[in-house]
Amino acid sequence: MEKLATARRTHTCGDLRLEHQGRRVRLAGWVDSRRDHGGLVFVDLRDRFGRTQVIVPVKELGPDVAATVAELRAEYVIQVEGDVVARKPELRNAKLATGEIEVFARSIAILNRAATPPFEVSGAGAGDGEDVQLERRLEHRYVDLRRAGMQRRLMFRHRMLLAMRNHFDEQGFVDVETPILTKSTPEGARDYLVPSRVNPGCFYALPQSPQLFKQLLMIGGFDRYYQIARCFRDEDLRANRQPEFTQLDLEMAFVDEEDIYRTIEGLMAHLWRTVLGKELETPFPRMPYAEALARYGIDKPDLRFGLEIADASAVAGRSQATFLREAIEKGGAARLLRLPPELASKLTRKDLDGLGAVVRDQGAKGVSWVRVEPAPAAGGAAPKLQGTIAKFLPEDLTRELLAAAGASAGDLLLLIADPNPDIVATSLGELRNWCGRRLELIDRAHDRFLWVTRFPFFERDPETGSYVNCRHPFTRPRDEDIPGLEAEPLKVKTQAYDLVMNGSELGSGSIRNHDVALQERVFKILGYSKEESERRFGFLLEALRSGAPPHGGIALGIDRFIQLLAQVDNIREVIAFPKTARAQDLMTKAPSSVDPAQLKMLSIQVIPPPAPPAG
Repeated sequence: MEKLATARRTHTCGDLRLEHQGRRVRLAGWVDSRRDHGGLVFVDLRDRFGRTQVIVPVKELGPDVAATVAELRAEYVIQVEGDVVARKPELRNAKLATGEIEVFARSIAILNRAATPPFEVSGAGAGDGEDVQLERRLEHRYVDLRRAGMQRRLMFRHRMLLAMRNHFDEQGFVDVETPILTKSTPEGARDYLVPSRVNPGCFYALPQSPQLFKQLLMIGGFDRYYQIARCFRDEDLRANRQPEFTQLDLEMAFVDEEDIYRTIEGLMAHLWRTVLGKELETPFPRMPYAEALARYGIDKPDLRFGLEIADASAVAGRSQATFLREAIEKGGAARLLRLPPELASKLTRKDLDGLGAVVRDQGAKGVSWVRVEPAPAAGGAAPKLQGTIAKFLPEDLTRELLAAAGASAGDLLLLIADPNPDIVATSLGELRNWCGRRLELIDRAHDRFLWVTRFPFFERDPETGSYVNCRHPFTRPRDEDIPGLEAEPLKVKTQAYDLVMNGSELGSGSIRNHDVALQERVFKILGYSKEESERRFGFLLEALRSGAPPHGGIALGIDRFIQLLAQVDNIREVIAFPKTARAQDLMTKAPSSVDPAQLKMLSIQVIPPPAPPAG
């Protein structure tokens, strides 16, 4: 059979419709399936646009075509030229966009053969990712990317990024690329370092964010900047974290917090309208950090369900339970969640006994619980309690506990106490989220956003006792706190804000220090000498002295954002070539050792890790 002269295609495998009937077309793609019906062979041809059924009349086209078609296997790359014909009405496939037509082949060519795929790409045996071990999918990612689920999610990601770019262009923002090889600065995580060959013993750092460069752009007069930026952090990985990631980075001059809020809310409304086809209610609610911890135990609360936390410290401090009293006496707290009867009844005794495991990673030693007896109390006596701490609560404290929790008959109270109030808060936040999932309280049909504001500026390093910044040191304190900056650093709040979506932190930002004297005061509190400040940040301080406008910005995590919208459990499902939990690329086998000659050229000597102890 004569080979086709070119691999060019006239249409994709998702293009053809009834209006193309009678047209000679040329398609190219991967063999999705092959079915032999004697004189006719049916081939489903697939590309990222869709699937088209091709009929090959092997007897009519001769022995060369018959031999070619007989060889076809799944994932062979082929080209077909033929005529578009309408399917009989009873044979049409409503599940396919091309299901009303088929292509009657006139010639066919194998462009490339394929080894047997490591797993099914499509068909009844191919799931949306959960059917194949993740490590195997990552090892053969180039095959995994052909699967419908991965292609759907990456195309969705493309549409979201395109809509972002279009929106910011319409709003007068300028897309500026910032350096990848830059200077190591403290931003809260470990840097990836890159050795310099021409400057032996010196290193670049891959950027954790474009933070300082976008501030310099504001000083340079580009008062509305954005970038879809690649960033790098050498930190432990989780299901929603990667060592290299993408963020939407933006900065604006002559703005305050409200300007940032309006800008991002406008972006989200645009994305929901143009990409998701929905209307999004704005403005988003705002909540101070301290209030978020008090009500939800976490600085990124999921507002798609209720269950707020109540304080029971006053009751715990006077209870007959030693562990409760000691927690309060040592400066700790006791707080609880109240589950009404319709929810309490869904938790089994096995569930209650397993609550300690839910909060163990947060540092809590366990979860105490009491259930308010449903029978009405006689003679004005306090309702009876049943549970792990019921015997430690006399009648007067029982009344106080029920009042503090707003509890009544049938309610279940879940209580955590600890000498460290932070452990109590975060543990209850984790327990609340567990209840939301276990009791199916989450309204997954709607997305809920929240701005969390007024974060603390400083905290004490538990090892050294010195002050460290809770965010990055370039954030501006709230104006009312600036006079007491040195006197009471732990009381200083920032002009910083987090955007939370459905219980996940989507992005962080702040209004920045544009006053060099104020920035130098912050560095001094953090323990930087004048010489060290100049060595680390001299270029920024010099730029601030040159006339810096008030400015602020935010960065949103693109990968996590798409993960939330795609409703998948792992961020790797929305990244084309992700790393494993050990920061490895199973496909390319990176990271890997390099030739000793390369190390010598870079003036680097590798110290091997210590050998494990014998036995």
